[in-house]
Amino acid sequence: MSLAPEDPYTQTFEAEVTAGGREVVLSETYFYPEGGGQPADRGTIAGVAVEDVQKRDGTVVHTLAEPIEAGTQVVANVDPEFRRYCMRAHTASHALYGAGRRLLDDLGYGGFDISDERVRVDLTTSTDIDDDTLVELERLVNRAVWDSREVTWEQRPREAALADPDVAFNTKTEEGITGETVRVVTIDGWDTAACGGTHVRNTREIGPVTVLGRSNPGEGLTRVEFTVGPRAIDHRATEKRALTDAAATLGVAPEAVPGRLEEVLADLDAVRGERDALQSELAGVRLSVTSVVERGDATWLVAELDLDANGLSEAARAHAGERAAVVALVSPDGTLAVATDGSVDASEVVADVTDEFGGGGGGSPTAAQGGGLGADAADVLDFLRP
Repeated sequence: MSLAPEDPYTQTFEAEVTAGGREVVLSETYFYPEGGGQPADRGTIAGVAVEDVQKRDGTVVHTLAEPIEAGTQVVANVDPEFRRYCMRAHTASHALYGAGRRLLDDLGYGGFDISDERVRVDLTTSTDIDDDTLVELERLVNRAVWDSREVTWEQRPREAALADPDVAFNTKTEEGITGETVRVVTIDGWDTAACGGTHVRNTREIGPVTVLGRSNPGEGLTRVEFTVGPRAIDHRATEKRALTDAAATLGVAPEAVPGRLEEVLADLDAVRGERDALQSELAGVRLSVTSVVERGDATWLVAELDLDANGLSEAARAHAGERAAVVALVSPDGTLAVATDGSVDASEVVADVTDEFGGGGGGSPTAAQGGGLGADAADVLDFLRP
C-alpha cells in the first residue's frame, strides 16, 4: 500500500524494485495511486518518469516511461509541486464541505475530483445553492484557511465511524469500505470526513480558495467548482478587474455597481418601451401609405417593414381584419409575417411563399410566420400581389 496518505510530506525515498519492467512495484512507496477523486502522483523513479500510478489488488503499480529491472535499488522522487497542489486542493474540499455544514440543509457528499485547473465537489442538499450561497461558501472556506485550523488523520473502527453522524462519507467511499478500520480526516472544529487522500496539516497551507460556479451533473446533485493557489489568485484578480472596469464605466464606486446597474437596466427598459411604441407608430404610418390590393375574394395589405420577427408579427396582427382581411409583411432580412381575419389560412400563405423562395415556417390559420427566404423583399411582395 502507499505510505503517502499517512506521510504526505515525504517526497523523496529509497526502495527496492520488487517487480520490474515498465510496470514497477517497489518494496515501499510514497507515490499516491489514483483513487477517491485524487489523481496519481507524478515524479521519477531512478530518474525515469512515472507516467501513472494505480492500485491493483492491494499493490501499488508504477507505470514508467522506460523499464527498470527487478532487484534494483532506486531513489524515487515525487513531484513536490503537484503533490502540494493535491494536498491543498483535497483539504480545501473538506473545508468547503465544512462550510456547507453551516449553510446547507440535509447535506450529503455525492462525489469529488481534482484536475489541474479546478476541483469539484458534488453535494446533495435540499437547499437551493444560489449566487449568494456560493459567495458565502467561499467566504467561510477562506475564513477556515485564515483561522489556521489543525488537520489530523487517524484510523477508526469501521462500525464506530459509520455510526458517527459527524463523519461525512462520500457515497462511493461508504459503499466500498471492506476493512475493519476507516481513515478519518478532521479539520479541527470544522469538518470530519472519511478519506484516503493526502492532506496538509494546517488549513493555512491551503492558501486562497476561489469558488468558480455551480452546475447540476445529475438528479439531486449540485456541483460546486473551485480553484486554489495561483489560479485562485488570478481568477480573483480577473473578477476584480472586471468590477473596477464596470465601476469606471458607470461612474460609481465598485460597491455601488449593483445599485447603479439596476438603475441603468430600468432606464433601458423604459427606452426599449419607447422604441417599441415608436416602431409600432412608424409601422402604422408606413402601412397607411401602402396600397391595399384585391386578391380573389379578399382584401390584402402587402408591405415591406424593417422590423424584427416579433415586431413584424405584432404589426400584422394589429391590422388584420381592420385594414384588410389579410396582412402579409416582409422584412429586408427575409422574414415573413401573415395575419388574417380567418377568411384565408395564414399558414397556407406562408407555405406558398416558402415553397417558392425556400426557408421554412408555420403557424395557425390566423397568424403564421416564415423565415430564411431566399429572395429580396420586393420579389416576395410581387409574388403576393395578384
